[in-house]
Amino acid sequence: MHPNKENKKYKKNSDNLKWIIIYTLLIITIIGNYYFHQYNLAIRAFVIIITTSIAGLISLWTVKGKKYLSFIKESLIEMKKVFWPSKQETLQITLIVVLVTTIMSLLLWGLDAILIQCISYTTNLNLF
Repeated sequence: MHPNKENKKYKKNSDNLKWIIIYTLLIITIIGNYYFHQYNLAIRAFVIIITTSIAGLISLWTVKGKKYLSFIKESLIEMKKVFWPSKQETLQITLIVVLVTTIMSLLLWGLDAILIQCISYTTNLNLF
């Protein structure tokens, strides 16, 4: 066989083995949690956190995990490129949003009161 093909096959088998280990760890964690229900919740939670963390670390060594890490790195680089507004601009925009929301809510409240009066007048309910 060609050495490059053997290397790809080895990587694929290695990746499959890692996923089997991950799924086995997670299944053992779930079954163990139900089986050892009589133990303290804090101990079970600690074991769950440890085993899922180990499974997560193993998943980062897979092909998909490496793609995920590169995506995270690229996202962090893009976040640094984004122009973030200053504190003053953020405060001004927030105050404008609060003001417009307050005005709209008062307008809707007034419109609702007028509509209730109109409906009660036409149906003779005399709600007020």
